[in-house]
Amino acid sequence: MKEDQHRINSKIRSEEVRVVGDNVEVGVYPIKKALGIADELGLDLVEISPNANPPVCKIMDYKKFLYEQKKREKALKAKASKVVVKEIRFGPNTDDHDYEFKKKHAEKFLKDGAKLKAFVFFKGRSIVFKEQGQILLLKLAQDLEEFGKVEQMPKLEGKRMIMFIAPKKK
Repeated sequence: MKEDQHRINSKIRSEEVRVVGDNVEVGVYPIKKALGIADELGLDLVEISPNANPPVCKIMDYKKFLYEQKKREKALKAKASKVVVKEIRFGPNTDDHDYEFKKKHAEKFLKDGAKLKAFVFFKGRSIVFKEQGQILLLKLAQDLEEFGKVEQMPKLEGKRMIMFIAPKKK
């Protein structure tokens, strides 16, 4: 089991502690008396701020506290947004109709809050059309300006020229 992030009961090292908690008289007690009070209530003495002088300890059910904390963390994790990356692939000589069709898809992806990875794939000797590929990606970036901003300018990686566009915040 991993080391607990709080010192509890007999692991608390100071002589005196400030005790807080539900149905407990708040005050500074010698450690033995504080442990006695916690024991009477059938709860744990948990050090919540060790750097205070004297350290602040709370009388509570430690297992229940850890459980609540885990539940909170899990809820926060669920709320955190997951970044979706959608890909759109072009050839260096993509014609206008195809381009418009793919642009509409790109627009939809950005509106839905997904990141867009647009790339031009050069097959065989088509690598001689690097400039065309770059022009195509820059044109796409310009056309999608109102929906997202370019995160990474077109960059050649092997046989693909890649560009990232992040959605604009609403």
